Amino acid sequence: MALNKAMLAALKAVSYTDIDVQRTYKLQRQLYNVVHYPLLKPFYKTWDHRIEAGGREIPVRLFMPETEKPEWLIVFYHGGGWVTGSIDSYTGVCVRLAKHTGALVLSVDYRLAPEHRFPCAAEDCYLAALEVFRHAQRTLHIPPERILLMGDSAGGNLAAVVSLMAHDRRTFTPAGQILLYPATYFDHTEASPFASVRENGTDYLLTSKRVEDYMTLYQRTPEDRRNPYFAPLLAEDLSGQPRTLILTAEFDPLRDEGEAYGEKLQQAGVEARVIRIADGLHGFFSLPPQFAPVQESYRHIQQFLSEVPCK
Repeated sequence: MALNKAMLAALKAVSYTDIDVQRTYKLQRQLYNVVHYPLLKPFYKTWDHRIEAGGREIPVRLFMPETEKPEWLIVFYHGGGWVTGSIDSYTGVCVRLAKHTGALVLSVDYRLAPEHRFPCAAEDCYLAALEVFRHAQRTLHIPPERILLMGDSAGGNLAAVVSLMAHDRRTFTPAGQILLYPATYFDHTEASPFASVRENGTDYLLTSKRVEDYMTLYQRTPEDRRNPYFAPLLAEDLSGQPRTLILTAEFDPLRDEGEAYGEKLQQAGVEARVIRIADGLHGFFSLPPQFAPVQESYRHIQQFLSEVPCK
């Protein structure tokens, strides 16, 4: 469904550019969890677990597909600006992801800012993935070459960062990464080099100011923003990255930086597919599957999985 004038006017009316996320993030967390509270419990199978790594426990939830012998394991990182979101609020997303891909989906409940600032979320996500790669063959009967990383928004940022960390630390190589409207750059002010920050930064629910507020809550110091593990687009060498699918949203302030990351991967010789979802808003993947952008996304994800080579 294309966005008509009435829809655009409604979106503009509810895109509050003056909300101070830095003061209201706790309330936003509560509202986010209420809006996304899972209601499908009787209709899917899950397994809650805690991964012990780095001297702490990282909660994870495994979502089972309907197929008896899943061929893939997707390690999923939820969005929410590194400040909101949880495995509970993303239960609906992960249930649908498991259903439509036939894959096991492992959702990671990483620590949130500002209580736990950069690089806490990234390290939690990396350590969880490392343990999955070490033990999935034995516990889930999924070999390492069948494990992918995936995330949306801040979770897309974290999936990209985990892949960078794994390459830099020479620990594991994902079979692929699926990044949904990822945050890859550090500046969402008027000084940003990306036109989508200005074109889509005030009228489409997620505002550029809100992105800046989230990043301020996530960073320890302003210098963190120049770290590739904060802004993966700044990574100097992407040549060791896995096959990648990047889906961006037409009316998203993060659109251009996500596409720029895909272009940089391609320039480094990585097989990266970048697709802009028409009429998509930031966060569309959380919508029910009857929405056209969600249906299109699943078609691309299913095709990507079918083309990932087995080692």
